[in-house]
Amino acid sequence: MAQIVVTPMTFAPVYEQSAEIVERKGTGHPDTICDNLAENLSRELCKWYLREFGAVMHHNVDKALLVGGVADAHFGGGQVIEPIEIYLVGRAILERNDKKLDAEDLVKQTVKEWLSKSIKNIDVEKHVKVYAKIKPGARDLVELFERFQKSGEVPLANDTSFGVGFAPFDELERAVYETERFLNSEALKREHPEVGEDIKVMGVRVESRIRLTVALAFVSKYIKSIDEYFEKKEEIRRKVKMYVEGLLGREIEVYINTADSRENNSVYITVTGTSAEQGDDGQVGRGNRVNGLITPYRPMSLEAAAGKNPISHIGKIYNTVANLIAQRVIKELEDIEEAYCYIVSQIGKPINQPQILDVKIRTQKDIRGLQDEVKKIAREELEKMPSVWKGFLEGIYSVA
Repeated sequence: MAQIVVTPMTFAPVYEQSAEIVERKGTGHPDTICDNLAENLSRELCKWYLREFGAVMHHNVDKALLVGGVADAHFGGGQVIEPIEIYLVGRAILERNDKKLDAEDLVKQTVKEWLSKSIKNIDVEKHVKVYAKIKPGARDLVELFERFQKSGEVPLANDTSFGVGFAPFDELERAVYETERFLNSEALKREHPEVGEDIKVMGVRVESRIRLTVALAFVSKYIKSIDEYFEKKEEIRRKVKMYVEGLLGREIEVYINTADSRENNSVYITVTGTSAEQGDDGQVGRGNRVNGLITPYRPMSLEAAAGKNPISHIGKIYNTVANLIAQRVIKELEDIEEAYCYIVSQIGKPINQPQILDVKIRTQKDIRGLQDEVKKIAREELEKMPSVWKGFLEGIYSVA
């Protein structure tokens, strides 16, 4: 039986501290590309396993590397001279009972489908080379994974690790997240096709002042001159500022591509809309956490959730469930202002029996009157944990 504790927050809220930093790496950032490609590969592997074997088999394809290419972007056009190289690496069962999966073919198909859909100006046949390095897993971990399948019981934790989550987002977190989503929205892309998908937003709050610094990869073929570039950049900056100020109900500062220099004819333009085309590399786990943000002032796990198997890998499951618990506590219990959740596993034990599940809450009420309700939510999420893998397959839970 899992030990669940509910404890009070004895420290000042992040949003009341003098300073705060929040970051989000957008869809086309090389690190986010790696996260999404690894996760999509895991999802496709799961689907193949279910079709062929009736159950998800052992796999962890959570290692991916993007090696930036070489490109020549200029106003009105440009070309990719050397392609982006993408390596997907991991462990998986690829053969059983005379059924064999062509891992290289699956990897290439998965990568090209995601890139074609997500990075509008990339030519997956010309601009990208894909390499698959998928090999069998360690015998002890495969056996551990299969042990619960034979018994039909709850999956067993594949590692001794932890997951964390918090809710709700504060003003700065919301501003950073929504800025990237706005700039990568279909609506804005229709108005501004020159906006590429490689967008990074860094938010800084000093006292009540919020500043957003945006790195935005413009697509060169849609911009004819340096004057047009600066005109478009200012137009987009105004739209971001208006949008976010409308969400928050107060004034903020917005800056885009602050390294630009008109005098030196140096601006951030790309052929494809991602810096991966030249000089910027990427790797799984170096970007957003499962809640979509990088929040150094909040509890965070260094686990790379993308590509890990959704059945028993704690680095994926516990971080997601910790966020779900924190979100439910805030949504369902009106007397609680803020919640943090920490969950720790023990390898070989059922995933829904962590060593400890600690929910920290901020409330003006007597915590003793809320503990039972918080524990009830935690227990319900633990009970549902063995089926949380379905949410990963359906794309309900984000890993980046």
